[in-house]
Amino acid sequence: MTDTSTNQHTTEQPAPPVPRSAVRARWSVALLFVIMGLAIGGWSARVPEVRDAVGVGNTGWGLANIATNAGELVSLVVVAVLISRINTRRLALAGAALILVNAPLLAASTTVVALVGGLAVWGFAANLLATPMNAQSVEVQKRYGRPILSTFHAGFSIGMLAGGLCGTGAAAIGMSPSAQMAVTSVLLGALLVGTHRWLPDTPRQETKDGEDRRRLRDRFTPQLLLLAVIAFLASFIEMAGAQWSALYATEVAGAAAVLAAATYTCLSLAATVARLFGDRLAGRFGRIRFVRLSALVATAGVALPVAYPHPVAVMAGFGLLGFGLACVTPTVLGFAGEQPGLTSGEGVSVVAMGQWPGALLAAPVIGLLAGALDLRSAFVVVAVMAVAVVALIGRVRATALPGESPVPPRPGRPGALGRAHVRTPVTT
Repeated sequence: MTDTSTNQHTTEQPAPPVPRSAVRARWSVALLFVIMGLAIGGWSARVPEVRDAVGVGNTGWGLANIATNAGELVSLVVVAVLISRINTRRLALAGAALILVNAPLLAASTTVVALVGGLAVWGFAANLLATPMNAQSVEVQKRYGRPILSTFHAGFSIGMLAGGLCGTGAAAIGMSPSAQMAVTSVLLGALLVGTHRWLPDTPRQETKDGEDRRRLRDRFTPQLLLLAVIAFLASFIEMAGAQWSALYATEVAGAAAVLAAATYTCLSLAATVARLFGDRLAGRFGRIRFVRLSALVATAGVALPVAYPHPVAVMAGFGLLGFGLACVTPTVLGFAGEQPGLTSGEGVSVVAMGQWPGALLAAPVIGLLAGALDLRSAFVVVAVMAVAVVALIGRVRATALPGESPVPPRPGRPGALGRAHVRTPVTT
């Protein structure tokens, strides 16, 4: 189908009725996010026991985890090449299956070789699932005709929480990490088998006789590069908050261990709540305006503990950071999957390339800055990054969804959400 229409939204339009097939697709894709989150949460809760079983210290454990990054990098390249050529459902199912099979094997590691191999497979499988399932979530959003991406990421957050609780409960009754992960893998695998037919596919690149296939570098349009930069910043800020919030509470604010742990919990719970309700706000305010407001809240969340390093202010600030930033990446991925002239998978794959180094670099960069200056000064850089998101999101061009409130046009500034926007013809 060739789309050559000119979309101009001057008034809010109601979203079309949601077909039953779209509802089923939404549940099936949400399960993929839960699988990812539950595997991470369950594994994280049992890390001390696995580390003791392998017999490595903190340094050895940190070095072993480099294998995860290596696996992610390889998968990032593989998926970027295959995403426009192979059935997205197959990629997602392969990633989910690999995670479920690898999880109990990784948890059963007793040697460094087994640990490193399992972590490498985990990194490869995680991205093999992440990019296709995010592209699929964009396709489901198109069927719904209104913002729904944040609820998928809420499923990931809830999965992490459930995984952590499962790990805590399993440890309390003396169940081994491998047995715990095997039980959850069997249960989730059964759900996946029952719902895999509902998973949506994403459009693949079609070529006519004698026509060259679109090259990978052709995806790097100015808009997608802009979205990749925003994703990098959001990922960096999110990981900096998650990995350093408890330490900030103790080292800068002088909080006790209980309050430090509560600071991280406050951030996590605020992010989960934001993802559960963020789609409604995105539909009401318009996605561009919603991201801008969210980034402003995140900026205030970072600025509060920097300006007033009291334990209560630190807890409130990181809570605001989690609440403000939680829906930024999902919304940006949605914009990437709607780029004219590209499939949703191609657009998401470019933004994933920008998002990945942000998560990877957050911990060491903040650590280096804290060592050279102090942790409080290091978070000034995080605040500047949040302000950059506020500034950059205004340069994103997107068309409002049918159930999304458009942004009123302002003279002399074309290309923003809700204004006349001519879409490049794309054949799918």
